[in-house]
Amino acid sequence: MGARGEDEAAKYLQNKGYTILKRNFHSKFGEIDIIAKINNTVCFIEVKTRKNNRYGRPAEFVNYSKRKKIIKTAQYYLSCNFSENTAYRFDIIEVIYYDSYIFSFNHLEGAFEV
Repeated sequence: MGARGEDEAAKYLQNKGYTILKRNFHSKFGEIDIIAKINNTVCFIEVKTRKNNRYGRPAEFVNYSKRKKIIKTAQYYLSCNFSENTAYRFDIIEVIYYDSYIFSFNHLEGAFEV
């Protein structure tokens, strides 16, 4: 379900005008689901997919430890691929999976900061 949610989130972003730069980027610091760019801003996106909100909103599962890993991984990616002054942000996309063809998206832009 998680991989399918990431696929659908990537399509959602492309439909909104984002350019997907990388998917499932791994480093020694951690992993980032989607790295995308829009309007000269690099977006590091964590995708959380759930069947419902019964146990809380999907974004609530991006805890402090996970955010720190994403931040370190993003800083590494930026240092290898972009200049020092590159604009960036950290987003979360909540994907609610209703059945094999119906998804709901909640894109939280700037969901957390360094």
